[in-house]
Amino acid sequence: MAKPPSDAAVSPLPQAMTQTRRKPVRSVSPRTWILILGIASAVLVLLFMTIDLRGNLGYVLPRRAIKVGTMILVAYAVAVSTVLFQTVTSNRILTPSIMGFDALYMLIQTVLVFALGGQVLLSAPESVRFLLEIALMVGFSFLLYRWLFTGAGRSLHLMLLVGIVFGTMFRGFNSLLQRLIDPSEFIILQDLFFASFNRVDPTLLGVSILAVAAVSVVAWRMRHQFDVLSLGRETAINLGVEHRSAVTKTLLICSVLVAVSTALVGPVTFFGLLIASLAYQLCSRFRHTAVLPIAVFLGIIALVGGQLVLEQVFSFDTALSIIIEFVGGIVFILLLLKGSIK
Repeated sequence: MAKPPSDAAVSPLPQAMTQTRRKPVRSVSPRTWILILGIASAVLVLLFMTIDLRGNLGYVLPRRAIKVGTMILVAYAVAVSTVLFQTVTSNRILTPSIMGFDALYMLIQTVLVFALGGQVLLSAPESVRFLLEIALMVGFSFLLYRWLFTGAGRSLHLMLLVGIVFGTMFRGFNSLLQRLIDPSEFIILQDLFFASFNRVDPTLLGVSILAVAAVSVVAWRMRHQFDVLSLGRETAINLGVEHRSAVTKTLLICSVLVAVSTALVGPVTFFGLLIASLAYQLCSRFRHTAVLPIAVFLGIIALVGGQLVLEQVFSFDTALSIIIEFVGGIVFILLLLKGSIK
């Protein structure tokens, strides 16, 4: 009598293939990443506020609170502005800083020192200087970006070319004026070119929080339009979005956020590119309600955690922005080599 066929004989697939038919491993959901990064951010903030507390707590804690508040505000402003700017430009490597914004900030500082003098600039009310810098940077960046990104035929090459041209022009004027000023004033000027979280005035921090909160309300009301804008101009128009108006509002939000952050602590060129790239890598679906919080928490972790390590572990007195710029520059080069320009 013939033997009944074995399981291997009746199976339409080889045994090796049946073993591979397993459920794919689920990636971490955006909500889980938001929870994890939010807890990590809160822990780092708590450590920064409480570790190695000595002396007069009434003096130390307020200073640390101002420093932490500044880092959180900068992380939020840079993260949101970078993600929204990349949404409008439909490109993952363009940021306001790469488009010449930091060069404009340095030129403004140099012109003020050249025209008024370093001592006059330092003795002037910080609120007046702060508001003047914000007005100049917002006005210029808004006009430039609106011209570039609201038209129908703006190519990526034109965007990069205009950004490089303006950045080169600003740096050229900046270099010329620096050669004409007094060496002692040049030293004062150099301190303004690096981001620092140690010299923030509490009043300016309060004004910055109000400005960021105001544009955040506008961004929150537009949160559903950002996902549509990321699909491109033609698709957004076909889906009923008034493209020119939405892009204009988005660019205005980006201009205010970057201007406030830069005028408050100084330029951080590649910081936004760094945290935005990491946020897109962690987020499985590119919805702004997920990408934006992840980018913000990554920025807080990078700034608060980095400053905590520099102060408590390595104990060397240096600017955190130097390390961030170095790492961000490497990420920028890797993105270019990877072919991320679309």
